[in-house]
Amino acid sequence: MIRSMTGFARVARDTDAGQLVWELRSVNHRYLEATPRLPEEFRPLEPQVREHLAARLARGKVEATLRWQPAPELQARIEINEPLLRALIETVERVHGWLRNPARIDGLSLLQWPGALRESELDLKPLFADALLALDEAIEALRAHREREGARLAGLLRERARAIGELVRALRARREVLMAGLRDKLMARIEALDIEADPQRLEQELVFVAQRLDVDEELDRLDSHLAELEQALQADEPVGRRLDFLMQEFNREANTLGSKSHDAETTRLVVELKVLIEQMREQVQNIE
Repeated sequence: MIRSMTGFARVARDTDAGQLVWELRSVNHRYLEATPRLPEEFRPLEPQVREHLAARLARGKVEATLRWQPAPELQARIEINEPLLRALIETVERVHGWLRNPARIDGLSLLQWPGALRESELDLKPLFADALLALDEAIEALRAHREREGARLAGLLRERARAIGELVRALRARREVLMAGLRDKLMARIEALDIEADPQRLEQELVFVAQRLDVDEELDRLDSHLAELEQALQADEPVGRRLDFLMQEFNREANTLGSKSHDAETTRLVVELKVLIEQMREQVQNIE
């Protein structure tokens, strides 16, 4: 199953501690580069987030953003250190007994005393577990998105592969036409020069020219590359790097064909071939 490296997924999960929302975005990248963006409370979870992403994704630059909306009862988690404040008030009242005109006790000032207020501790382990479950759901949604895009890319690659196959057949037929007219062309030149041709030398010249026009190996390799391309498109594993290398091989054969071209029609066919290969190369860049 071919997968694209471009995709998006959003998963929300409601918990007793509030709502967790994951957003995953991925774009092309040579390797897997995961960038978790987590609330401060979830920072300890970052290594596990990276592990979960690496276990299910092979390539792409992936940005994983987690948002947490705490439940209303958790949004104000301030507790009063009552024993400390009672002791502090008793101490202040004792001091007031020593003064003639003591000031009133200011509650806000008392709350500013170090340790007078403290946040209640929340057990984050269940919340971490929920966050990882939601992450797995988001990863599967991202993979599904990438598979749909990959299927579209595979269709485009197959369409261009069929066009390349037609060009290969046209180049083979063109070579046969050129070879068939080669002797007649040489004989016409000899007649135009009004000289007597040496049959043995003529055959040698024909063999020499035929060798320069021989592109059977290049065309055979293109057929082989087309078969390998189809095999890769049917593989159930990441094949992006393999396809990228295959595009280089396609391009190498096209360049060789271009260097051996001796007529305008062959050159035109080779140019069309190169255009199709470049289109495939651009599409392959987005395959996992």
